[in-house]
Amino acid sequence: MAPVVTLLHPGSMGAAVGAQLRSRGITVLWCPEGRSDATRRRAHEAGLEGVSLADGIRRADVVLSLCAPGGAEDVAELVAVNGLAEGTVFVEANPLGPARLSAVADRLRPATVVDGAVVGSPPVGGKSPFLFLAGPGAAVERVAGLFDGTDVEARAVGEELGQASVLKLIYSAYQKTSRLVAALAYGAADAYGVTDELLDIAGRRTRSYLVETEYLPKTADRAWRWAPDLADAADLLAAAGLPAQTVRAAAETLERWSPESGRPLDIAEALRSLRDAGT
Repeated sequence: MAPVVTLLHPGSMGAAVGAQLRSRGITVLWCPEGRSDATRRRAHEAGLEGVSLADGIRRADVVLSLCAPGGAEDVAELVAVNGLAEGTVFVEANPLGPARLSAVADRLRPATVVDGAVVGSPPVGGKSPFLFLAGPGAAVERVAGLFDGTDVEARAVGEELGQASVLKLIYSAYQKTSRLVAALAYGAADAYGVTDELLDIAGRRTRSYLVETEYLPKTADRAWRWAPDLADAADLLAAAGLPAQTVRAAAETLERWSPESGRPLDIAEALRSLRDAGT
């Protein structure tokens, strides 16, 4: 018998993930009560079946919580109140910090909780996001199997709750901060009339800095020179009427490495010194 998945709540990502499950013939339930017309339309287009929350919890083999992270605990509480059965797997697919995730898992006992995190765009138009999973091996395998043959690439990252969430949160920290710093850079470039030149410089790069791990020791070695540059850049941003806190924080971070400047480090030593300087 095909498993039943209850999806909480089908936003743009959730509805697209639900549609992928439906493409395999899996029954996907959702709770329309209190949801917007836009959400109802997405759920209908994805082929989801509307039921009460109590019925959705009762019938589910897997409950997939994919909502705004700020409301994750409230969603888990509603599920707990409706009596999640011991054999049901609850996938907390919203990236939560360790304390928040632990609180969710404790509240939902004796059901099995799997830590999940989606990285990438919704699986439409040929896009293939990752669904990273962590938790008890059998439960993770059970959830990953739901997505066999779909455009959602499910990957196990370990058996410790929090590993999937940590991966998503640290990637998001890089990705979102990079977007923010890009906005600051172009805001300043616009204020000083050098936007075209900045765009030309940026267009010459073809790789993400995140894959250039070999550059981490070089960054540590040059920290003593880069920190003053960033302090000056922060002053420039402030003069242009732009928020400068992010760049000032980057300068302060480089100062953690300054005592190491001039001493050859490998990647592990560079990362360890960055952590240890804050203790």
